[in-house]
Amino acid sequence: MADQFADQAEVYVLGALSPAEKEAFEAHLPVCPACAAEVRTYAPVMADLALTAPPLDPPAGARDRLLRGIVGAPAFGGSAVVRRERISNGGWLAAAAALVIAAGLGAYAMQLRGRVGVLESRLHDAVLRADAGELRVADLRRTALESQSTVAVLTAPDLARIDLAGQPAAPRASARAFWSRSRGMVFTASSLPPLPAGRIYQLWVVTAQPAPISAGLLKPDDNGRVDARFDTPPDIPAPVAIAVTLEPAGGVPAPTGEKYLVGLAH
Repeated sequence: MADQFADQAEVYVLGALSPAEKEAFEAHLPVCPACAAEVRTYAPVMADLALTAPPLDPPAGARDRLLRGIVGAPAFGGSAVVRRERISNGGWLAAAAALVIAAGLGAYAMQLRGRVGVLESRLHDAVLRADAGELRVADLRRTALESQSTVAVLTAPDLARIDLAGQPAAPRASARAFWSRSRGMVFTASSLPPLPAGRIYQLWVVTAQPAPISAGLLKPDDNGRVDARFDTPPDIPAPVAIAVTLEPAGGVPAPTGEKYLVGLAH
């Protein structure tokens, strides 16, 4: 008797059983845990498909082909005549419903792919924001370290200050160097002319030795301002002057260009 209802669960959920078949199936449900479980399984799926599947009519001739295929196949445990008798109006509706389900699943899959695409896009944006946040944190840490280094120089017990004046190539420019043998040099300048293409400013420490010592390269901002800190050798002789020259990009081992700033140590 249970075999009579074995293939009716999904047809019942679809509402495709005839009134008599529906009444018999509902009477059978309380005494058959297997059929009840199938109904519980199909119910939410059918509800989703009802929202996603567009109306679809079976292709012409589909019913006849389906019936011929079922009737022509050998029956498991019975004759073809018995199989024909079991084909009811509900069976045909189940076949048509299967076509609707297939179309609905395709639409549902397309919706899911669209949602996955949106989620992947949001994930990508989140990763970019995280990377930008990490870069921002790295910049803040670097700025904090530079500020700490500058404060260390300016509070050094052996600090010396050297004022630099603009030369004929940059009469409006001015600068100031704060030097500590133990902690390095802080250099600030203003009103430096814009750099020509392929050129760079270079800072020199002039000592009692014949050759000036390069402290580093300077690149002013759009307003001609420079704020920089340099490490100088701990065994460097005491400066007698500080100078800035214009040199080829990348710098040179000894000054060759015109002087833009010069200051004498006191």
